Amino acid sequence: MSRQTTCAIIGGGPAGVFLGLLLARAGVAVTVLEKHGDFLRDFRGDTVHVPTLDLLDELGLGERFAALPQHRFDRGSLHLDQGSVRLADMTRLRGKHRYIAMVPQWDLLALLADSARSEPTFTLRHQAEVTDLLRDGGRVVGVRFTDRADGSTHELRAGLVVACDGRGSTVRAAAGLVPRPSETPMDVWWFRLPRHPTDPIGGVERVSAGRFLVMIDRGDHWQCGYLILKGADAGLRAAGIEAFRRRLADLVPWLADRVGELRSLDDVKLLDVRVERLRRWYTDGLLLIGDAAHAMSPVGGVGINLAVADAVATARILAPALRRTGRVPVSALRRVQRRRSWPAALVQSGQRLLHRRLLAVLTATPAPHPATPGPAASAKPADPGPGRGGDSSHPADPGAEAPTASLPFAMRLVRRFPALQVVPAWVTAIGPLPEHAPTWARRPPTPVPTPTEGRSTR
Repeated sequence: MSRQTTCAIIGGGPAGVFLGLLLARAGVAVTVLEKHGDFLRDFRGDTVHVPTLDLLDELGLGERFAALPQHRFDRGSLHLDQGSVRLADMTRLRGKHRYIAMVPQWDLLALLADSARSEPTFTLRHQAEVTDLLRDGGRVVGVRFTDRADGSTHELRAGLVVACDGRGSTVRAAAGLVPRPSETPMDVWWFRLPRHPTDPIGGVERVSAGRFLVMIDRGDHWQCGYLILKGADAGLRAAGIEAFRRRLADLVPWLADRVGELRSLDDVKLLDVRVERLRRWYTDGLLLIGDAAHAMSPVGGVGINLAVADAVATARILAPALRRTGRVPVSALRRVQRRRSWPAALVQSGQRLLHRRLLAVLTATPAPHPATPGPAASAKPADPGPGRGGDSSHPADPGAEAPTASLPFAMRLVRRFPALQVVPAWVTAIGPLPEHAPTWARRPPTPVPTPTEGRSTR
């Protein structure tokens, strides 16, 4: 069966649904194809950065977004063997939003899709797995997809196809476009641990020779990323869950009373870290954005922010031609890449630099240290963290500040001049070239509705 639309968007993640909403508000007929039956996924990126929060306000969705279950954090600290250093303070930023919001991605996507459905030209189709591109001569004119509910095959013809289907993009492969990879020396183990009210607030990075743990404050739990050397997953899993629990308790002693919540290594998910970027994001009738064009490292958690910015720029540049003629020239697709490629390249360059530093940490030999406290000692309440009281003597405890003389120069500078904490805060929370909603897509604030169908209680 063949269908027709003006713009076919492949992938119902943040970039795809944001783009669908924006184009529909421009009056463009748009169909979003999402291969899954819903938006519920574990360990998808949940960070919503300042430019995306501003964008939601501009679209009239800020109040509805604020009503979603979420946790906000506005500072980040680095915990060394010597003690802790606060590196980023987002309260020093300018503007309305001086924090990063942690929101289950399925709730954000449900909000966007619900708003888009109020536009008469918007269609979202779940269970639609794209398998190939349709071509007319050298031009892409649509996609072929399978309905995963019944196995039937369909065609969707379109004046433009936009691939937002992630770093393993089926559309990219079908178009014969191959990204340039960058060497990545590490992967990440993702898992969750309970968070106690007396734990540190905000983001925590625990660094010790041979080990690196990132902990993201989600209110009632920590979302944790434990860095491992590339290719080390199988060997570490063979050592078993108990060995990993001991690693965590040794690295962060105040977690020792809860590492048992990891019942098995099935609770630990591997993220294969890749950094890659297409030389050319387009071909006639086809555009790739987000991770399909530039897969990002999880370092900094900026992938969603960049993908959403890609979607906003795409809508602003392409909507007039799509509305007028139902298709866009290659020169317009080139304009999208010219605008969005340099922010992606800049962020990836910074990530590669950090990867080299992280590799030095992961390959360092741990120094001898006192025995890890036993269960009785580690069961005491954790110290509350910098600025929240506490009298801890353990060097890795969040209540103990690192001696200034023991720190690298950049950290000594931040300690000496706290105003500099705005720099890493800006890099993480805002980043290069934030995008704003086109005038024609803006709406006044909409009231918070009663609980809507599709909101998750997970």
